[in-house]
Amino acid sequence: MSEKDIEKRLVSAVSAAGGWCPKFISPGTAGMPDRIVLLPGGKMGFVEVKAPGQKPRKLQIRRHVRLRHLGFPVFVLDDPDQIPSIIKAVQEGEK
Repeated sequence: MSEKDIEKRLVSAVSAAGGWCPKFISPGTAGMPDRIVLLPGGKMGFVEVKAPGQKPRKLQIRRHVRLRHLGFPVFVLDDPDQIPSIIKAVQEGEK
């Protein structure tokens, strides 16, 4: 399964949960996560989508650490089976 396929499944699942999962584009700041998960009740998280078995680059990891330090949940998604647990974690405000 490709990264693009996993990303499509994430967007679809977030929508089915009543949320929105826009592509996150941050000009001038490389390494930011691919998607923002926005759920009812003001719940928010960031998701880095990878092809199965792929890992974030060093710069991406630094961005994830910074976002987490600011209190935002950040997830690395490389398997569509992870999607329900990511949505649940964002809904529950877990980091």
